[in-house]
Amino acid sequence: MRWIDVDLKNKKGELRVRQRADRRNKIGSPKSARGQRTVPLPPTVVSELRQWKLKCPKHDGKLGLVFPNGQGNPEYHGNIVGRWLKPTIMAAKVTMPVLDAHGNPKRDEHGKPIVKPKYTGLHAFRHFFATWCINRPQDGGLELPPKVVQERMGYASIQMTLDVYGHLFPRADDSGELALAEKAFFGEHA
Repeated sequence: MRWIDVDLKNKKGELRVRQRADRRNKIGSPKSARGQRTVPLPPTVVSELRQWKLKCPKHDGKLGLVFPNGQGNPEYHGNIVGRWLKPTIMAAKVTMPVLDAHGNPKRDEHGKPIVKPKYTGLHAFRHFFATWCINRPQDGGLELPPKVVQERMGYASIQMTLDVYGHLFPRADDSGELALAEKAFFGEHA
């Protein structure tokens, strides 16, 4: 992510996705043409990025990355996972037990279960974002239509979006929702 691709000038912050870095730190285009997109940023993220921009290390490198390593280049995947992702997940207590060869939870010298991070891949954040976009507001989500989710995720086709996340979209066949719709359509005497 480059600073030139982050718009923090107005209240409605946006991130323009124009490139990606792979596991080997090679920078290139997103996987598909749809991968190039603009994603709105929540106000809290805009605020945090504004603060980070003041503290972000400045490098003579031409990349202008938002989160550079010590030399101004993309951070190595292993460092991101080991130094930041796993400790953050452990601090948030999103864990699972470490199991022995028999499938039983291992315990430390005090008898407490030994745990490890439940998620160890950055792709979990992509799934979280998609789920947040899809979930109903009463469940903490945005309840966006499938086409908008496709655009925000950068999928080349709506079919891919529905194949991966279709089970999360609210179903229209729930009896409670049907009863409310029937009442709204036919009135109290339905």
